[in-house]
Amino acid sequence: MTGTPTRVFVARLAGIAVFDPAGDQIGRVRDVVVMLRPHPRPPRVLGLVVEVPPHRLVFLPITRVTNIDAGAVIFDGRINMRRFEKRSSETLALGEMLDRRVVLADSGEQVVVVDLGMEQSRTRDWLITKVAVRRSGTRPAGRGNGGRLSLRRRRGETFVVDWDAISGFSLGEEGQGADSLIAAFEQMRAPDLANVVHELSAKRRAEVAAALDDQRLADVLEELPEDDQVEILGKLDADRAADVLEEMGPDDAADLLGELPPEQREQLLALMQPEEAAPLRRLLSYADNTAGGMMTTEPVIVPPDATVAEALAQIRNSDLNPALAAQVYVCRPPTEMPTGRYLGTVHFQRLLRDPPPTLVSAICDTELDPLRPELPLEAVASYLATYNLVSVPIVDENGRLLGSVTVDDVLDHLLPDDWRENVMDDTTTDETDEEEEALRGAEAARADEEGDAR
Repeated sequence: MTGTPTRVFVARLAGIAVFDPAGDQIGRVRDVVVMLRPHPRPPRVLGLVVEVPPHRLVFLPITRVTNIDAGAVIFDGRINMRRFEKRSSETLALGEMLDRRVVLADSGEQVVVVDLGMEQSRTRDWLITKVAVRRSGTRPAGRGNGGRLSLRRRRGETFVVDWDAISGFSLGEEGQGADSLIAAFEQMRAPDLANVVHELSAKRRAEVAAALDDQRLADVLEELPEDDQVEILGKLDADRAADVLEEMGPDDAADLLGELPPEQREQLLALMQPEEAAPLRRLLSYADNTAGGMMTTEPVIVPPDATVAEALAQIRNSDLNPALAAQVYVCRPPTEMPTGRYLGTVHFQRLLRDPPPTLVSAICDTELDPLRPELPLEAVASYLATYNLVSVPIVDENGRLLGSVTVDDVLDHLLPDDWRENVMDDTTTDETDEEEEALRGAEAARADEEGDAR
């Protein structure tokens, strides 16, 4: 591996690009697969878990990696696209080893693993030889080697030790945190992080959920399959579950609430702020595959006396998804749901063409009629396709705006109910990779032999 550093810390590999010899990117690193061995022998690195489009995790043997640096991994161009499945003898360095509580062998002090350093040996094997750990408290002063007084360490101090300087690495331990794992994937987009979370054990999913802040957890929940959503929400205490639901998009929150038992649903709605719970109750009153069941209650709404400059300021909000930011709806006050009478739509391209002082009421499109909440999914999809729209307003019998349906809402409902899980759990098989099988099989056998010898 010419040019590869002598030591690589695995948390720094999270999310970096993987390139073939021609310089084409084929995916991003999501984890490192290792084989734990009897203590004090260091774990052996078997390969990398690489995410390739669309959200498929595959195994890249470490023997095929030709270079690792701070910004990229380069491999020899051969990779098996069969979906990665972790074997019982294998461990994920990021997903399972970070945040583990271990013990310093020389002092008996308990510390937390924050990173792992892997190095290439003289035999060209990659081994986990270093462990970056963090103290969670202050160690009492005492006598070290030679009777010298040991120094007090600062609370929260991070330092690196050899692998054989730690013990008690039990993967079954309860109460493992997730701060280091989350830090490793801090820059990851919510759909990609959701794919990582989906691959974790139920125990680790709960720990990651507990460590994420409410907004980040809400973003991840929106991208997970329904079974994962229900499982994670059910492991949060009721107050926090209500807080997370408030951070989710109303349509996604309503869909999730619809999957819960009625008693749990009502408990969570009662714990939410009334102004947050009210739109969810309205959405839950509509059938799932109707305009009302698909719509979001947070489109961009402006009064008729708003200017183009004011409308543009609203759609610049970075929290808006592109479909919602593509147009503003002009309604008479009040502008909260349900609004005053809906007057028309102004598309963002029109906003860009007109002078900032122009009133939106003078340029809004009134030719296309809004839709009613009872309209079925197929009719909504046909309407969007016919008029090349990315969003459509939904009004009640009195012409008051109730929400909008975006094209991504329609796609979500047109796809099979389990489409997210199918994408994440794609089990399409390819020809068996003999080198990969030999590497992983030989390591499992070697680990068994080492265990028997001990």
